This record gives sequence, C-alpha cells and structure tokens, in this order.
Amino acid sequence: MDELVNKIYEDTEFINIIRDIIENETVQKMKQYRQHYETSCFDHCLVASYYCYKFCKKHNLDYISCARAAMLHDLFLYDWRKKQPDRKGLHAFTHAKTSYSNAIKLFDLNEKEKDIIVKHMWPVTFFSFPKHRESFVLTMVDKHCAINEAICQMHKQYSNKRIFRFAYVFLGLLILKV
Repeated sequence: MDELVNKIYEDTEFINIIRDIIENETVQKMKQYRQHYETSCFDHCLVASYYCYKFCKKHNLDYISCARAAMLHDLFLYDWRKKQPDRKGLHAFTHAKTSYSNAIKLFDLNEKEKDIIVKHMWPVTFFSFPKHRESFVLTMVDKHCAINEAICQMHKQYSNKRIFRFAYVFLGLLILKV
C-alpha cells in the first residue's frame, strides 16, 4: 500500500486536483480511522480517488469531479466498528449520507460530486440509484479497493505462517502430479 501511495503522490496533475481536499484539517482526521483492516479511511479514499481519476480520464468522463468526490466518499469520521449513540442504522446504509453531510460543510460541491458521494454504496443502498456514470465508477472502484485491502491483509496474515508456506508447496506438488 505504501508503494502505491508514493506513486500516487508523484502524479502532480492528480494531486493538484485534490490538493485543497487532502490538505484540509478535517480530511486529515480520516487518517485516525481504519476503513478496511489496517487501511485508514484517508488512504482508502486516496487510492479510490486515484483509480477513479485514471479510469475517468481514460474514458473521457469527468475525472475532476469523480476524483474529488472519491476523496470525500468516506468522510464519516468515526470508528464504524463501535456503536455510535447518535447514529441510527447500520454503517453500510448510513455512512454515505454522513460523508456527504460532512463534505458539504467543508467544500463547495457540484451536483455530480454530491451524487457520487451519496450514491457510492449502491447496490447496498438499492434505492439510491446513481445518476451519473462517474457515480458508477466510484461504486465499482470502492468495491475493488475494499476487496484488494482484504486480500492484502489476508496475504500478510497467512504468508507469515510457516504451515501455509508448506501448504503451498504441497498443493504445487499435487498439481504437478495430476
């Protein structure tokens, strides 16, 4: 993850698009909260934002709005693993609206950015159907990033265990024998 984050910061065009967001004091607080496994909300959003930027730019979509909205899509600022007394409902169903509410207090968002943030949990939030292609892009990129973060964590966890290294060797020998 660190290698990817370093690569992202080297892309000056991308960083210039989101600079005011990533330098914002409130957005910086996202580093204090874990999103998936050991990935902070900030890093998760940064990577998702970068992938949205790259995809949208390649396909002639609004890469600026998508990158900016993706950087804010998980601006909920709480530990979602702990019960929040002021939060009604499950995190998966509520955090997009919380992130949107926090984002509009800090930034002047256009209509597309608003839609991208609020609708990024579709199809979990089935009735929040995205209006823009860029909203679908973040929806898919967000799921991709979450799965990738989980796989990386599992790889770290199991590759360090000696028994699993032997299991790979054993499995390889079985495959070669067949």
